[in-house]
Amino acid sequence: MFVLLLGLMAGACFSLVPEKEKNPQYWRDQAQQTLQHALKLQNLNTNVAKNVILFLGDGMGVSTVTAARILKGQLHHMPGEDFQLEMDKFPFVALSKTYNTNAQVPDSAGTATAFLCGVKSNQGTLGMSAAVVRSQCNTTRGNEVTSILRWAKDAGKSVGIVTTTRVHHATPAAAYAHSADRSWYSDNEMPPEALDQGCKDIAHQLVHNIPDIEVIMGGGRKYMFPKNTKDVEYGDEKWARGTRLDGQVLVNVWKDKKPQNKNAHYVWNSMQLLELDLTHVDYLLGLFEPMDMPYELDRNNQTDPSLTEMVEVAIKILSRNPKGFFLLVEGGRIDHGHHEGRAKQALHEAVEMDRAIGRAGALTSLEDTLTVVTADHSHVFTFGGYTPRGNSIFGLAPMVSDIDKKPFTSLLYGNGPGYKVVAGEREDISTVDYAHKNYQAQAAVPLRSETHGGEDVAVFAKGPMAHLLHGVHEQNYIPHVMAYASCIGANKDHCRSHSSAGPAPQPALFPGLLTIFLLLSLLF
Repeated sequence: MFVLLLGLMAGACFSLVPEKEKNPQYWRDQAQQTLQHALKLQNLNTNVAKNVILFLGDGMGVSTVTAARILKGQLHHMPGEDFQLEMDKFPFVALSKTYNTNAQVPDSAGTATAFLCGVKSNQGTLGMSAAVVRSQCNTTRGNEVTSILRWAKDAGKSVGIVTTTRVHHATPAAAYAHSADRSWYSDNEMPPEALDQGCKDIAHQLVHNIPDIEVIMGGGRKYMFPKNTKDVEYGDEKWARGTRLDGQVLVNVWKDKKPQNKNAHYVWNSMQLLELDLTHVDYLLGLFEPMDMPYELDRNNQTDPSLTEMVEVAIKILSRNPKGFFLLVEGGRIDHGHHEGRAKQALHEAVEMDRAIGRAGALTSLEDTLTVVTADHSHVFTFGGYTPRGNSIFGLAPMVSDIDKKPFTSLLYGNGPGYKVVAGEREDISTVDYAHKNYQAQAAVPLRSETHGGEDVAVFAKGPMAHLLHGVHEQNYIPHVMAYASCIGANKDHCRSHSSAGPAPQPALFPGLLTIFLLLSLLF
């Protein structure tokens, strides 16, 4: 009961209404300021986007965005509800429909193919059309689709991928790989018939496929080394050993494939990364963990860089290309936190991605950089319970259950590993540390892994042509907007007279009248 009282006291610490908010004029002035800002958006930014940055919060549904906003505000010692995330400041917002061609509730492979390749596809398949059947290699030939990284590379731009998952995971892999199964990380995970039919694992494709990616950072070392190779950081620990059956050291293959006159660097820890002279780095491969990178709350900053640090390094390298760049940034472990029912881990991952968004904004310009922030899908994650203003986002609701008279946290899951029965009843959370970073929030349905949600997700946009992201769209629309804005890919007719120096010239409304006036001026 003592823990329950502490939770209620913590929740009440900010619950008093701020004095300024009692005055109606405060809200009227705030609304007028917002209105004036909105009116200025009529002057649309129609520049060509020299650079495009796509931030993808894996599993970052709207409830996650809202809860992360409150958390970030509370980390700044504020109530949190009225705080602004960096993505909140973006002027244009849309909704994206996330279903896969064969699934109402999607997975990250089919969604990544949509927002990177511009076509919807089946669950579990990467860089393939919906004609491909998951895990069936013999359905793949001729059904490959290219991603916006390839379109940008073909236009002479530099490209990069930064993720907190392994670099062979669903979201980053859809940028460069064509695979009938998202789990084919190395040839060790592939069935013999797929190998016999000529399909290649995702790690192999990372090194050998077009486009040649200038910056690659994340986890996934084990898939780049021969089976049972000791890991450079974890030694002979079995889970960290290499997995490849073909005997290739793909890190060496990656480096050997680079032009002799270019500087290619492989790093495996944070100190090596931050010691690089970025003015002399043409290609960078950073693999900081055997598998996924650790959660931000668990990160050792001596060995693993933060997402913000990786984004800063990537932008500084890619910005050296006078033709610009495309950068994919994934906050990939938001999703993992939710699957494990660990809401605190998930929300801190979202806050860290928002910090990276702010850093990217400071390193680029609204005039020539289109930035898009979205999610691939949502989760069955919610918070409620009529919590008072300023309640700790990880705190208790100010009520108890109608049936068992026990308290509950405001954060809950529709299903997942947080379902617990103690002595035939719902667990009494007043006896546990529900503020612990690894606490699994209670769930209504018992599952080993919590599931994705099927609702639409938000799309935030700023910079050139950001206004094209509005309303409710199919998810595969997103890369077509980014390509149009940056004059890459198939949709380039508007670019001939379009300059990044200013707005696109508007066509004359009455060309016939202009001709008449010229003739009259000659006569008189």
